[in-house]
Amino acid sequence: MNDAPLITVLLAEDHEIVREGLRKLLEDEGGFDVVGEAATGRDAVTLTAKLRPAVVVMDIAMPLLNGLEATRQIRRAFPEIKVLVLSAHSDDAYIEQVAALGAAGYLIKQTSSHVLSKAILAVYGGAEFFCPAIGKPKPSRNSNSKSPAQRGALKNERNRLSSREVEVLQLIAEGMANKQVAAELDISVKTVEKHRQRVMEKLKIHDTAGLIRYAITTGIIENSVQLKIT
Repeated sequence: MNDAPLITVLLAEDHEIVREGLRKLLEDEGGFDVVGEAATGRDAVTLTAKLRPAVVVMDIAMPLLNGLEATRQIRRAFPEIKVLVLSAHSDDAYIEQVAALGAAGYLIKQTSSHVLSKAILAVYGGAEFFCPAIGKPKPSRNSNSKSPAQRGALKNERNRLSSREVEVLQLIAEGMANKQVAAELDISVKTVEKHRQRVMEKLKIHDTAGLIRYAITTGIIENSVQLKIT
């Protein structure tokens, strides 16, 4: 493996101590080059475009832009880059959503550390890797079959929103006012208001509290994120 090129990796995780641990693990393992670290989903998208890593290790619960939406944007813009999701969530709704977005694998954070390098090697080589504790999601990625309520909320309602609308929704749910959202996304307040109105119309939600509840229910933000800000 000494003569083989290093596999370039971008770590997207909002907790610095976790990123440090992942970096050290991969450096000790050998064969990997951690070319960048992202603390927000938006940084993950930006750094992926700049650094073009072979594999992005992506947490789901990311501020400013959650890992699911960041994965969608990365896969759409750079289909050759593999995304390996690392999450605390192990329920089917998240796993199926990740698979539908084109992620190459899914690991839960309780997985033993040596599995990470194994998973990166697998997805880099063109395979899929879902940790043994959860297994690959059973429904086909192209399945049009009906889903349970939670899965439907993740796959159907969210898919009605554009990428920008999801970004606006997350920032509102994280406690930002329209002016703050506009500054964060570098758009006008009027444009934020239009996006907000479209989101409410599409989701049939009529107030900010409802948007926050929806964002928590569908995993766009975690309950702790909103509580910490407010």
